[in-house]
Amino acid sequence: MDATHPADSVDPAALRPGLDPATAEIRRAVRAALATIGGPVLVGLSGGADSLALAAAVAFEAPKAGIEARAVVIDHGLQQGSDRVAARAVAAAQQLGLDAHSVRVEVAPPAEGGGPEASARDARRVALLDAAHETGAGALLLAHTLDDQAETVLIGLARGSGAASLGGMSPDREEEGVRILRPLLDIRRAQTRAACAAQGLPVWEDPHNLDRRFLRVRVRQDVMPVLEAELGPGVAEALARTSDQLREDAAAFADMIDETIEDIVEHAEAGLAVSVAALAANPPALRHRIIRHVAASEFGASLTRSQTLEVARLVTDWRGQGPIDLPGCRAERVGTRLVLTAAG
Repeated sequence: MDATHPADSVDPAALRPGLDPATAEIRRAVRAALATIGGPVLVGLSGGADSLALAAAVAFEAPKAGIEARAVVIDHGLQQGSDRVAARAVAAAQQLGLDAHSVRVEVAPPAEGGGPEASARDARRVALLDAAHETGAGALLLAHTLDDQAETVLIGLARGSGAASLGGMSPDREEEGVRILRPLLDIRRAQTRAACAAQGLPVWEDPHNLDRRFLRVRVRQDVMPVLEAELGPGVAEALARTSDQLREDAAAFADMIDETIEDIVEHAEAGLAVSVAALAANPPALRHRIIRHVAASEFGASLTRSQTLEVARLVTDWRGQGPIDLPGCRAERVGTRLVLTAAG
């Protein structure tokens, strides 16, 4: 993905008399994404400005690329009249020329420490992937914008997340055999609204986007405007560039971890063993990532920063301390090896 985010250049071929710059820029972004796809695509549509602008661009560009395109609307049922909102979004997609349907999902009660936003996001993810499989789509197109990316990075910073989390949303990744593409990550939210207005598209305003119970809404309404006012324009673009750089770093670390693990990790009874000398020879950043990776891949455990450091001390500062109980597993020093086993 281009490391520069502002939409300061528009493909002249996309401009036509009467075609506004925002619509042209969104079509350019979609055309570039479709050029990497060899089969049918599915657009995730809510009826809001971002997804509607994406759907309109896909409806325009996909036939020219010889690509079959559909849209799916996920109805979470969290608001009164959500079925009518879903029906209007389906109708809007069909008027654009896309075959579209809606899917009603049940949102599970929030897990401990979570909220309705996370539960709805999990339900939506499953439904979108299921819809992609059912329709035979090789790629799922989502309408997250540069503003969404900037907010994600800022929230991650506030929570003290690691580099992988601060990398934000990937423009192109694969999950359960489906490519997930986000063509609008270089597009500002104001551009999607401008494109919808220029094309006369019926935008739905989600009341949840004004509900201050949600952290993202407070970041959008309060924090980002203050940052722009105090630090000057370009904060959102800078945060998005940061996410690009951190994703590159995370990818490089992932490759290094895979290569290192092959050499230093071996199977042990009911778990895995890692050479203490080999772990200690690595720099802290790589050592900690290896520990987290082993715990996550073998035991499904997500270690906190403090838990990771505690395990690392078994390698670099071992003074006879005993086993450490972790989520789903247990770590202990056994001679010259760090051994992780399933929790008893």
